[in-house]
Amino acid sequence: MAFDAFRQRLGAIIGGFDAAQSHRRMRGFRASRAHVNTLIAASGETITARARWLVRNNGYAANAVDAFANHVVGDGIKPSSKISDATKKEELQKLWLAWTDEADAEGLTDFFGLQRRAAREVFLAGEVFLRIRSRRVEDGLTVPMQLQMLPSEMLPLDLTRQMPGSGSIRQGIEFDGIGRRVAYHFLRRHPGDLTDPGLVGETVRVPASEVIHILDPVEAGQLRGVSRFAAAIVKLFTLDLYDDAELERKKTAAMFAMFITSPAPETALEPADEDLEVEPGQVVRLDPGEDVSTPATPDSGSTYEPFQYRTLLQIAAALGVPYGYLTGDTAKGNFSNTRIALVDFRRRISAFQHSVMVYQLCRAVWTRWMDMAVLAGTIDLPSYAADRRQYLACDWLPTKWDWIDPAKDAAAEILQIEAGLKSRTQAIAERGYDAEQVDREIATERQREAELGLDFRRPGSPAQAAGKTGDEDQNAGNGANAKDRSEDEDDGEDREPRPAGDR
Repeated sequence: MAFDAFRQRLGAIIGGFDAAQSHRRMRGFRASRAHVNTLIAASGETITARARWLVRNNGYAANAVDAFANHVVGDGIKPSSKISDATKKEELQKLWLAWTDEADAEGLTDFFGLQRRAAREVFLAGEVFLRIRSRRVEDGLTVPMQLQMLPSEMLPLDLTRQMPGSGSIRQGIEFDGIGRRVAYHFLRRHPGDLTDPGLVGETVRVPASEVIHILDPVEAGQLRGVSRFAAAIVKLFTLDLYDDAELERKKTAAMFAMFITSPAPETALEPADEDLEVEPGQVVRLDPGEDVSTPATPDSGSTYEPFQYRTLLQIAAALGVPYGYLTGDTAKGNFSNTRIALVDFRRRISAFQHSVMVYQLCRAVWTRWMDMAVLAGTIDLPSYAADRRQYLACDWLPTKWDWIDPAKDAAAEILQIEAGLKSRTQAIAERGYDAEQVDREIATERQREAELGLDFRRPGSPAQAAGKTGDEDQNAGNGANAKDRSEDEDDGEDREPRPAGDR
């Protein structure tokens, strides 16, 4: 404490950064110097619980999660093996596609559905775990392996202790003496699931080689994830309360009733046991001498929508989701502003796809899946142990972005290919497909069309010109030249002679 007081006095004398001063404007700004792991241990469970509550009960929060997951995964982040043998590559890709339908240990979705659920959990809870489940060959799976998804709550944040020797457990993760993750200590039952008859609080040790921990760390040394809602929870919740209050005020203001006061009857009325509840359009008769007064309910006026808009902009910035995706409101921006927001958002999504989803999830699953496929004899890859790195080489292709004007984007892409600024392989990969597979499909279609006498290619397109023989091209060219000559001869009197090079 003495040192902190000395440092504050020294800062006041030297000056420099206003952000570090303790003057009147910054007196209430007391930032914690605790590491992010300490903060997560103290508040992580509460933040995650509140984020889940908002997604279940707040439309903006639910919309933000869906928008993020849909853009990150789309139809799926798909692999394209780099095996040079085209036959082996096609066999491997077919085997992978067949296995994706069996990937989920719960049987609720396929591998690409697991990707989407993982993206949702990382956005909502900051992290998610996938446990690799090895299966028996007699289970009848294409490759004897499945994935079990475990939410963040299954790994207790308060499980921290020193292990015998040089190891330790920190926030449910076991480390060895040099800081490598060696195991995860999961709860056998979700702490909030009362329908599970499992033992409460009992943990099981799972080797780190069997667990895929997916998170997007924001600080160096961070062990567990933090919800993307952390910076937006307060404003989302209070804005929800504000909207509810406005709705109640409008409801109260809409109440219209008539009160009639008549002379005293011969027999006094019995006093009512309950408070009088007024409904819209109701006519209420009061006893003599009774009166009713209601407080004035002022209208929200012209400030309601601008205030709500600015608050939602802050929430969108905190969540990293464009305003239009958060609210579904497309009337607040023009085409240029919307496109700028989408470009920035999609750059963020692309960074998350490659640094988190591909690096942590897809590569780990692909590596384990390849090993299991070879060990189970499902596929034969010669010298796999010696050339394992070459066999594991793979490109992961996200779903292509959809723009507002796809015709212009396609035309621009064709111009880039023709100018040599990009290749067809790159263009096809950006659409989420494998170029070699697409070329094989096109060749197969061309062959089938030729056998049936069909041609669905656009007249004059490069694809159609490439499908003609040399004689056909020459005849077409001669026909075009003859037509040009005929046109020149028809109106030659009105044309000036052209240089020979223009003919």
